Amino acid sequence: MKVIAFERNLQGTGASRRLRNTGKTPGIVYGASSEPQLIELDHNALWHALKKEVFHSSILDLEVAGKSQQVLLRDVQYHPFRQLVLHVDFQRVDPNKKLHTKVPLHFMNQETNPAVKLAGAVISHVVNEIEIECLPAALPEFLEVDLAKIEAGQTMHASDIPLPAGVALTAHVASENPVIASATIPAGAVADEAADAAAGEGEAKPAA
Repeated sequence: MKVIAFERNLQGTGASRRLRNTGKTPGIVYGASSEPQLIELDHNALWHALKKEVFHSSILDLEVAGKSQQVLLRDVQYHPFRQLVLHVDFQRVDPNKKLHTKVPLHFMNQETNPAVKLAGAVISHVVNEIEIECLPAALPEFLEVDLAKIEAGQTMHASDIPLPAGVALTAHVASENPVIASATIPAGAVADEAADAAAGEGEAKPAA
């Protein structure tokens, strides 16, 4: 995904406010053993790009003054109540160094899960993204989690996520192995089942 930015010479609160008043958003690019670079971006284009999942989880081609560099979006500051992006941070990517970044989880086959269709189970997504490490070329846009076979009362953990070649969970995620999804039977459904069972037993008893 390509992003167009422009060099920014002035910094400070006043300069940033004046920039925003002209429909621009201040930002910075840093990392990869190079000096930080102040940039500005068109606010409306940035606002729409930020609504796309791929903008948050993929390597971006950032063009500044005709020169392109690969970056990751690292931070976004929003106005507390206005639809306004105050500042963005991008980190340069070194193709030979592993990245530590979060990628979205896409949960698949929940609707066709037998526990959901037949037993009334409810599957909860405990987390929607997970932190991984990989070289930039191996960075996936998202990871798929297949919920087709999870049964009522079961949980799925980070270690259950199939990872593409060259991609691994970060060390702390691998050691903690957090729950990413769980399947439960709602309390109301359990009570209804128990009531139905009791009614069935009552009907089966012979009259005194």
